[in-house]
Amino acid sequence: MTTQETTIPGSPSETGGNQPKRYLITSALPYANGQKHIGHLAGAYIPADIYVRYLRAQKRDVVFVCGSDEHGTAIPIQAMKEGTTPQAIIDKYHVIMKENFDDLSISFDIYDRTSNPIHHETAQEFFTYLNDRGELEIKESEQYFDEEAQTFLADRYIKGTCPNCGSDRAFGDQCETCGTSLSPDELINPVSTLSGKPPVKKATKHWYLPLNKHEDWLRNWILNEHQNDWKANVLGQCKSWIDAGLQPRAVTRDLDWGVKVPLPDAEGKVLYVWFDAPIGYISATKQWAINNDKDWKPYWLDKDTKLVHFIGKDNIVFHCIIFPVMLKLHDFIVPANVPANEFMNLEGDKMSTSRNWKLDMQDYIDDFIKKENGGPQMADALRYYLATILPETKDSEFTWKGFQDAVNSELVAIFANYFNRTFVLMHKLTGGKVPKFHNDIADAKDQDLMEEIRKAKTTVENLLEEYKFRDALFEVIDLARKGNKYMQEKEPWIKAKQTTADGVIVPEMQAQIDNCMHICLQLCANLAILINPFLPNTAKKMCHLMKVVDKMLDWENAGSLKLLSVGYSLRAPELLFRKIEDAEVQYQVDKLKAGLEKAKMENSQSSPQSTIDSQQPAEANQKSEIIKSEIQYDDFDKLDLRIGTVISAEKVAKADKLLKLQVDLGFEQRTIVSGIAQHFTPESLVNKQVIVVANLAPRKMRGIESQGMILTAEQPDGKLILVNPDAATINGSNVR
Repeated sequence: MTTQETTIPGSPSETGGNQPKRYLITSALPYANGQKHIGHLAGAYIPADIYVRYLRAQKRDVVFVCGSDEHGTAIPIQAMKEGTTPQAIIDKYHVIMKENFDDLSISFDIYDRTSNPIHHETAQEFFTYLNDRGELEIKESEQYFDEEAQTFLADRYIKGTCPNCGSDRAFGDQCETCGTSLSPDELINPVSTLSGKPPVKKATKHWYLPLNKHEDWLRNWILNEHQNDWKANVLGQCKSWIDAGLQPRAVTRDLDWGVKVPLPDAEGKVLYVWFDAPIGYISATKQWAINNDKDWKPYWLDKDTKLVHFIGKDNIVFHCIIFPVMLKLHDFIVPANVPANEFMNLEGDKMSTSRNWKLDMQDYIDDFIKKENGGPQMADALRYYLATILPETKDSEFTWKGFQDAVNSELVAIFANYFNRTFVLMHKLTGGKVPKFHNDIADAKDQDLMEEIRKAKTTVENLLEEYKFRDALFEVIDLARKGNKYMQEKEPWIKAKQTTADGVIVPEMQAQIDNCMHICLQLCANLAILINPFLPNTAKKMCHLMKVVDKMLDWENAGSLKLLSVGYSLRAPELLFRKIEDAEVQYQVDKLKAGLEKAKMENSQSSPQSTIDSQQPAEANQKSEIIKSEIQYDDFDKLDLRIGTVISAEKVAKADKLLKLQVDLGFEQRTIVSGIAQHFTPESLVNKQVIVVANLAPRKMRGIESQGMILTAEQPDGKLILVNPDAATINGSNVR
């Protein structure tokens, strides 16, 4: 086995030894108050696991930490709902979440919990360190107090009428109906959820972290030092917070559930969950170090450690502004990157636990992985689809039809098909062994594919280093696609028909077959290495079939054309994936809709309609369900809408819904892939003018880069019509 030597432009290996000594990778600590859905999985866990598996394959020193966030008001509230204790809730959901992550092959080095004594000690020490050095401020303020329950009320324990939409399903932090963020003082007619009585205002003392004192440092660190390597969505949100002016943030609250404030005059107070939860990364690292007889300190104190937080966009402020200030004040390292993802929607709507519009990890595990035809490969099937639709720069959408198409048309039809065809032909044409490669007859097609194999390592490596996981996975599948194309052009099965009188393949033809199968088998080995960060179970199965140890999956072996030795016998072919049947998709869609209806019924029984809702006519209610949330003119002004003319149109192979259009925008021609094939024939679109969203980020669909989107209108019967000018218009004209 040999290794192809490659370096990444600008990478540590090329720029003179700047590669960090070690990596500490974190995924957001999930609340232990209920099941977690695939939106959480796609936001913080799949991307982190891909990156960590890649780093491990690179033989880098990396620790991957996570754990259950078991404090905050969400826990006792869930306990009230289930008629049990907060401890019982965290014990229940911690186990469920840990098992879910295991079933979906998320490879944490430790999955800890913030109820562990080591975390309480670490969080209290952190608070004491900051407080003793005068880094915290004490303020007295008035907060809502329940006189009957004799307790201060956290935001979630206060309910009232929303000042924005009039719904009576609003809490002190957010309205459940319209989603508006609120403060308790904004609620109309607030009541305590504990007693049902109106609360009173009462003075209370709390400790604050004065973020306003650290604005200059934050501005320089985030907006100057990281302006070129952090995601635009992360930079934008941070800039918005800093420009608006940072305010002191309370680090304690009045609650009887959480980490106790370690001061004699702080009876009945705990550390605010936003303060104690990220410290969970540190306490989890400590626990990992104890478990493995290691020293935790270099991972948090050594400047030669690269700290990367994987989170969803709702956690950006905590991980990019608040926690870094805490770390800096404690002389800990600060994150090198926070590649936060946007949100993932489900079947055309936002995921919502309260409306039961979600796909829990447990439900997928029960319906696909634990079933008779499931197993680890079905975990990889979900990992694959989520990786292809990761909300890296904007919100994305999970659909069951999309899942089926991704598995059947890409994993099965391209990747697994190539691997299976190679093994079938190897057993049929080369005796089940790796054949010799004959250099003297190698042709241009052989050389081209070998070069693609060599290049793939660097291409995928660059993208993974930049957290562009969707693009990296596309390149891996595209390499398999190139392998299929090569095999189809070489046609070894046709060459095998040229035999001598005694039925033996003509030697010249056998040599050409050998070359084809040798390259195809080396490509199979490379695909196992490249797919491993994304689909670890699949990579292991490929190694099993190739009769090689998992050590082959080390990244240094990628790009090599000598991974499988000549004359080595390989196992009989086995299917890597099964197809997803239509009936399975329909079952999941029906199940989703049934869950939504059940939630509607339960909500209507548990909460009366608000006064405003009950006064609205049916037409208005229907309209409010259709119209999306209000935007400002600045949001609309971001769109660049242009007039274009379709100059050609054709169907996309193996895609029932897609058309490939060439659109003339006057100043340039664009390729646009549009899902309108069931509504328009290609010829009916040629010479038609359309409205194009010209500044939409490019997206690859079925291997074609789509450079925009055309506007259509959906009729009541579901049919689409083009949105176009009623008179001939110059191509490239702005639509305002």
